[in-house]
Amino acid sequence: MYLLAAVGAVLLALSAVPGTVESAVPGTVELHVGAASDLRFALEELTARFERAHRVRVRVTLGSSGQLAAQIAQGAPFDVFFSADDTFVRTLADQGAIRKDSIRLYAIGRIVLWVRSASTIDPTQGLGVLTGQAVRFVAIANPAHAPYGRAAEQALKKAGVYDRVRAKLVLGENISQALQFVQTGNADAGIVALSLAIAPAVKTRGRYWVIPSYLHRPIRQAVGVTTRSHQQGLAGTFVAFVNSAAGREIMRRYGFALPGEPL
Repeated sequence: MYLLAAVGAVLLALSAVPGTVESAVPGTVELHVGAASDLRFALEELTARFERAHRVRVRVTLGSSGQLAAQIAQGAPFDVFFSADDTFVRTLADQGAIRKDSIRLYAIGRIVLWVRSASTIDPTQGLGVLTGQAVRFVAIANPAHAPYGRAAEQALKKAGVYDRVRAKLVLGENISQALQFVQTGNADAGIVALSLAIAPAVKTRGRYWVIPSYLHRPIRQAVGVTTRSHQQGLAGTFVAFVNSAAGREIMRRYGFALPGEPL
């Protein structure tokens, strides 16, 4: 049975995630982007460069893909939706909320087993290490609406350890919150996005092992422009920038595999 919280008060404090990535350059035109939490650090770089080039303000709201998709379906005023699962984008397109001609696959995500630097747990031993007595709680994103959480669950099952680890699971609302659970000591280990684990702000605080891609279905990440957007042209330009050579190089530095490239 899932453990929905390790320490109630701390979880309440962390419930501020999803959050907002503030822009680096103010402008008179604003672009509102809903994005999966695994993109937190990559989008900080992408939006800063885009804002300087186009003199606009980009506001990014981070969250789980499923929750953001539900908000868009209910009319949330996003211009662009970056999902960690292409299914959410295509479903919204079928519902008339995303322009079908705007959908682009922009990345393939990877997951890692992550522990704090001071931990005695060795993540390079693989997922089997999670069955040991030294591991009391394991953080993952909620598989019900977070693609990275689903991938974590699939990997645990494929590795044959899910039944022994299930009672230890602590669910974050998104992948950033799952990482926070481990960073704050409310979980001993976590299965999180590689894009977060290798970010400069996180890399020095922990150790990780990249989970083999054959243990889970590909995390196909897609983006689309909403039909409600009043900035259709600008939204399309931003999507094109993310998929440009400059944008792809930033995504590659954060550990994403790119469309057309091997995992």
